[in-house]
Amino acid sequence: MSDPLNLRLNPALDPQEWARKYAESPLVQIPDIFEPALAEQVSGILRDTLTWRLVFPEPNPSGDGPEVVVQLTQQEVQGMGREAVAAAIGGVMQRAQKNYGYLYDSYPMIQAYTSHWDPGHPIHRLTEFLNSREFLDFGQTVTGASVVTKADAQATRYARGHFLTRHVDEGHDQERVAAYTLGFTRNWQPDWGGLLMLIEDGLDVSRAFLPRFNMLSIFDGRRLHAVSPVAPFAGDARYQVTGWFRNDPAPGGAG
Repeated sequence: MSDPLNLRLNPALDPQEWARKYAESPLVQIPDIFEPALAEQVSGILRDTLTWRLVFPEPNPSGDGPEVVVQLTQQEVQGMGREAVAAAIGGVMQRAQKNYGYLYDSYPMIQAYTSHWDPGHPIHRLTEFLNSREFLDFGQTVTGASVVTKADAQATRYARGHFLTRHVDEGHDQERVAAYTLGFTRNWQPDWGGLLMLIEDGLDVSRAFLPRFNMLSIFDGRRLHAVSPVAPFAGDARYQVTGWFRNDPAPGGAG
């Protein structure tokens, strides 16, 4: 697969402007993060070229320890059969009633990069860019962090019925500096769900954000947040790259 991407941030951006806004309120949405032609290229990669995996959590078979993250390829979903898939999704929905769970399509970019999946695929150039000093320094400046060493990344597609229940991003030893999302969704309607919601202690939604195109959002992931379920009548899927700016040692691969 050819790799025509020439990735760079939009040179018109002023990171200091967004740093001032982030200091006032730790959530900023930065439009036109890429120049228009490049944004179209990245959007095309997400929409047209990835082999998505359906991801959701299941209880640990041992009955103890963290849940198991299930990642099913399209072939594995088909091989399970309709009844087995329905049972697995039913379990996800039951656990989500207790305010824990998620269900969406993912392409785990860091895992794919370090495990050498899909050699030559342009998604790996995006993974490298997100771990380049250009992008990391931009995140470090905006957040005011003393150091940002790397970025997690996964491509996500939220289709009808997909969701992420409320949670906080508490990384091991607090190495997660801030959460980020790169949005590549056009013409989304608020009625369709799929909103990034910030939730207060009393469980009221204080702010909710529509998926948008060519938009970088950076926010304090330690704030309670969720992605509302995508409605059954939604006219499209929600495409994003999501991850965290981190301050633990950089990986030996992307960077």
